[in-house]
Amino acid sequence: MTSNTKYQWAAWGDLNAFFGLMLDNVTNLVLLWGLLAAAGFPSDIFFFYMVPGTCLGVMFGDLVYTWMAFRLSKRIGNPHVTAMPLGLDTPSTIGVGLAVLIPCFVAAKHRGLSVEQAAMVTWQVGMATMIFMGVFKVILSFAGEWVQRVIPRAGLLGSLAGIGVCLLGFIPLQHIYELPEVGLVALGILIYTLVAKLKLPGKIPGAFAAVLAGTIIYYAFGGLGFLSGEFKLPDVGLHLAFPTPTFEWLKGMREGLAYIPFAIPFALITIIGGINVTESARCAGDDYNTKNILLTEAFATLFAGLCGGVVQSTPYIGHPAYKNMGARAAYTLATGIFVGLGGMLGYVAWVVDAIPAAAVAPILLFVGLEITGQAYGACEKKHHPAIFLALLPCVGELVRISLATVLFAPGVVGNFPNAGTDAYKLWEVSNILGHGFIITSMLWAAVVVKLIDQKHVAASICLFVMAVLTFFGFIHSIMPAGDIYFPWTLEHAKQVYFLSGSYAFLGIMFIGLKIMTNDQRLTTKG
Repeated sequence: MTSNTKYQWAAWGDLNAFFGLMLDNVTNLVLLWGLLAAAGFPSDIFFFYMVPGTCLGVMFGDLVYTWMAFRLSKRIGNPHVTAMPLGLDTPSTIGVGLAVLIPCFVAAKHRGLSVEQAAMVTWQVGMATMIFMGVFKVILSFAGEWVQRVIPRAGLLGSLAGIGVCLLGFIPLQHIYELPEVGLVALGILIYTLVAKLKLPGKIPGAFAAVLAGTIIYYAFGGLGFLSGEFKLPDVGLHLAFPTPTFEWLKGMREGLAYIPFAIPFALITIIGGINVTESARCAGDDYNTKNILLTEAFATLFAGLCGGVVQSTPYIGHPAYKNMGARAAYTLATGIFVGLGGMLGYVAWVVDAIPAAAVAPILLFVGLEITGQAYGACEKKHHPAIFLALLPCVGELVRISLATVLFAPGVVGNFPNAGTDAYKLWEVSNILGHGFIITSMLWAAVVVKLIDQKHVAASICLFVMAVLTFFGFIHSIMPAGDIYFPWTLEHAKQVYFLSGSYAFLGIMFIGLKIMTNDQRLTTKG
């Protein structure tokens, strides 16, 4: 192909991809509102101050990624380039809500502030936290290409496969079976079109048809009283709220410093995730510059924070799936505009209310299927055990999320398991495995690949890195919220020392085994 090849930037596949990416974004906003609403947070502060800036960050990132797709297509002469998807980061949407916004809101009320005043303080601290995260991500963006060079492909893709199996596989499956008459029909259409590659009459895009069919069944059955689960009509609440740059975050800077230990792990995870998804896109045929991808998400986070946003953005892991749908760049353009305007006009929550989760869940499941398949297809067969090991920390994260949903749901906080019980041990282990799980997955897989390739020293270096990260809580944090720490300041630091020391011991052991086997070879030759 030549550089004169015209970019086919819009295709039917973009309609499929738009539904997946758009709904994933707005669902995160509804999820955050659900958390804050349960804590008594006033809706006007959330929708008029927090949401517009958050959505503006998504718009900025997706528009830049759209432009990058045009530029890449022109540079390599490929008319079928798929834009990198960007959206709100789900783990930090939950994490920042639970570890920063809600504790800040509660603490402000305990100081005697009114609900409205406490909410404004929370907004200011949330902005400051976003800016801290954005600056941290800008600095780390310049190390992304180096990480890609030193971490094997099984480590980069294996961590994404874990997300695909657990978070994009099992969780959407729950929604499907909550309303099987809706979810299974949508899933069947998706498998028929996107997995089996069979065409529908009129060549209707598969994901669009799946969502449409599921939604029609939901309202038809619900209206007649035949739905197996809850049925509700959408609650329309449109409003105008335009995001503008503000210095309100300066008022939250001092209090926001206390939340840096929570913010840094979330920022680090999106940087590592961004590196991984760029490698995933490269394997799918779209060779984006890692530094530019990471800088875009970093500045999108900064931009959102400066305009009132409280949730960071990240490159999404669905690029191979969207490419397989036939998407180009129109889907990121449409998502950016839709989400950005939705934050200003207030219709994002209405969209999530109007389309049943069971009809959308199969799209997320398909994304998980694609990235898991890519991990095994793009890596050498001898490295497949490393991919399997990389899945396990994400299982820990899935269990952690599931237990937290049950243990900390309104009205059941008192059911927290007693120390020493099996339920408590499961909670404790899932926390340790889940905190920093993307980094853990990546490094575990890297250790296995290096050993398979007989690179003992490189495997040991990975283990020493894990020992340091564990020591300060970047991975395997023993704190319930996953924050980092200096272990000597903790009351119960024994577990930290043993876990960190175990990684260090393994690293020393592998080097020792390498020396011993080399000595044996020399003795045999002599």
